[in-house]
Amino acid sequence: MLDESLLDAPEALARADRRGLLRGAAEAGARVRTAARHATEAGLGDIKPDGRPRAVLIAGPGTAANGVADLIAALAGASCPVSRLHPTGVAPAAGALRWALPGWAGSVDLLLIATTNGSEPGLAVLAEQAYRRGCTVVAVAPQRSPLSEEVSAVHGLVVPMATAPFEEYDETAASAGPGALWALLTPLLLLLDRVGLLSAPPEALQRVADRLDRTAERCGPAIATYGNPAKTLAAELADSLPLIWTEGDGAGPAGRRFAAVLAELAGRPALAAELPQALPAHGVLLSGVYAAGADPDDFFRDRVDESQALHARVVLLRDRPAGGLTAAPAARELALSHDTAISELEPEEGSELESLAELLAVTDFAAVYLSLASAGHA
Repeated sequence: MLDESLLDAPEALARADRRGLLRGAAEAGARVRTAARHATEAGLGDIKPDGRPRAVLIAGPGTAANGVADLIAALAGASCPVSRLHPTGVAPAAGALRWALPGWAGSVDLLLIATTNGSEPGLAVLAEQAYRRGCTVVAVAPQRSPLSEEVSAVHGLVVPMATAPFEEYDETAASAGPGALWALLTPLLLLLDRVGLLSAPPEALQRVADRLDRTAERCGPAIATYGNPAKTLAAELADSLPLIWTEGDGAGPAGRRFAAVLAELAGRPALAAELPQALPAHGVLLSGVYAAGADPDDFFRDRVDESQALHARVVLLRDRPAGGLTAAPAARELALSHDTAISELEPEEGSELESLAELLAVTDFAAVYLSLASAGHA
């Protein structure tokens, strides 16, 4: 159950936010600026690449690293293959995870390591393996962590992660919280801009930070629900199964991250898919047990002590559709034909990075509000 009254009680939200999630969301723009400064101090701006890498490999644990890989793959497009190295192991603990380079990786490839922890022995072994193969290694990790020392020892480049003191006390907040994504992503965007794989110069990242600041002002806890897109979305998703349908290259990774943080921070299931494939993939959910008003049991039985059933709700995240073609009208028609409610988010005009930042910021805030206002997850 969602306590909607809590959404418009800023002081109560602050008391419930023991993991510092709202502060992390509000400071996303500042985190971009700090991370960019760390990248400059680490020497990323002085790199003179000999050419583009054949492939980019990305390794790291948790929701933040997964989001970094997804976003970089979307932004790089067809300019270079981008692959995430998925960890294996018997447990998600730092000491149990292992990574391995593909057999073809070599001196013309680039390995990026992104972690909010920095104590993973498996990542240190991966960095050493990459060094033996001749891969260039760049890591974003907490300063003075074991991984930072290992990467430096194998002549790799380390950028200290832009951290916040309040995140050190909660591993979930550090990994899935809004600030972690930008702390890891920003230096890697600057690096990949230098090697020509995507466009993210310092001035573009300054505009991203400004967009994040403006979005935080619109979505902050002091702004009432009726004028706050993140609180509105959180309230709309109460007791629903969100079907996150995305359109546009940037919206895809934003939607997948939204589903991940809803599960990890708010304990809410969600499904994400890209249009137009989302329509056949999720269409049956609109007419099955998750349909609006679906109740296969006796209408007159007493439900006072029962939890409310989940009903599907479409969340349409849109960026720039490829070639100007859009499946949004078909998505709306399908949802409305099944009496399914639909929420829509579309960023203001701006660059691809700015639009992406706005979608990420609004959905991160919405996931945080759902987490704080849901019983058992505050």
